[in-house]
Amino acid sequence: MSSVPRPALAIIGGSGFYDFFGDDAVSLEVDTPYGAPSAPITVGEVEGRQVAFLPRHGRKHEFSPHTVPYQANLWALRSIGVRRIFAPCAVGSLRADWGPGTVAVPDQLVDRTSGRPQTYFDNGGIHVSFADPYCDELRGAATRSAVPELPLKSAATMVVVQGPRFSTRAESRWFAAQGWELVNMTGFPEAVLARELEMCYAAIALVTDLDAGLEAGEGVSAAAVFAAFEQNLVPFKRLVRHAVAAVEGTDTCASCRVHAGVSLPFELP
Repeated sequence: MSSVPRPALAIIGGSGFYDFFGDDAVSLEVDTPYGAPSAPITVGEVEGRQVAFLPRHGRKHEFSPHTVPYQANLWALRSIGVRRIFAPCAVGSLRADWGPGTVAVPDQLVDRTSGRPQTYFDNGGIHVSFADPYCDELRGAATRSAVPELPLKSAATMVVVQGPRFSTRAESRWFAAQGWELVNMTGFPEAVLARELEMCYAAIALVTDLDAGLEAGEGVSAAAVFAAFEQNLVPFKRLVRHAVAAVEGTDTCASCRVHAGVSLPFELP
């Protein structure tokens, strides 16, 4: 069992991140009390560190945003030793001046999803601090990792919608009027589940489109989103690599240790 890798850092992202690793990467099948994760976890070396990679939507993009097994994904990562997670993702922009190719490191989150299991604590009266939903240490590493091709914004509020449909024009105008900058379909409950398991977590968001209410025409299409993501994937992956290299320490930071002094109804993996 000593040969089983124990990576402290993980990336939850798309299939384009598989080539982060060389031929010596290993694949781990992990089971959890919440079923199987989206796919086997790949572990390899990135910038001199052991890093785990989990494709959020599965290896063949078989999971829609509302069907991703978020509980299993986060539990599986924690169980193999992960304590810090970067979550690169595609987002729509709610600001006309943040066009496709902009990268933002969110500092706030608004949940507009429904019906998604969003906690491990269905009993025991456990309440988790979530005022600041992202780890400041990981956010700092990400914001120090800009690349010339992609303008970087060091703070943003990301609203997470249920999907899989895109927003109506009225919805995106409403979101923008609240002062929110980004819209996404997968950032919740991923962030809160990481917090409940005392893992540091930070999203790194790549803008692929202006949301429907901000421009005339047909609105957002899946084909355009995928094309914009693919167009910027090479520099985006380089930015994430830089962020991995910039992380200091391997354990959960003090701010993300939210269960101090609390008796949990079960032991964390």
